[in-house]
Amino acid sequence: MRYSLFDGQRDVIILIARILLMILFVVSGWAKLTGFEGTVSYMTSLGAPAPMLAAAVAVVMEFFVAIVLILGFYTRPLAFLFALFVLGTALIGHPFWNMVDPERSANMTQFLKNLSIIGGLLLLAVSGPGRFSLDRR
Repeated sequence: MRYSLFDGQRDVIILIARILLMILFVVSGWAKLTGFEGTVSYMTSLGAPAPMLAAAVAVVMEFFVAIVLILGFYTRPLAFLFALFVLGTALIGHPFWNMVDPERSANMTQFLKNLSIIGGLLLLAVSGPGRFSLDRR
């Protein structure tokens, strides 16, 4: 068996990773929740199907599910579900392939950022929440 420098800190690192992965969503989810009418308007401007429902789903996922993931509750299935949500937001919110520069470049970066977040979420879905989680209690 091979020993890694981080083996002793694995659970702390996973906790930090959960927090860092989700802090963006908690902040943006809170803004969507407290400015719900504006969120619905934004969803409408994106051409999202059922803008009111899309806004509600965004609030639930970005605020409430993100907090649950930070706490490490139902981590594996929710991390996978969140990865699908982030893929949907990338496809709906950052369709850089339909744009021209400079909007294209900015949205391509945002799209790729979403793919990076999906990678972290899939890793969390496979690795689990670590010891410092409600799943482990």
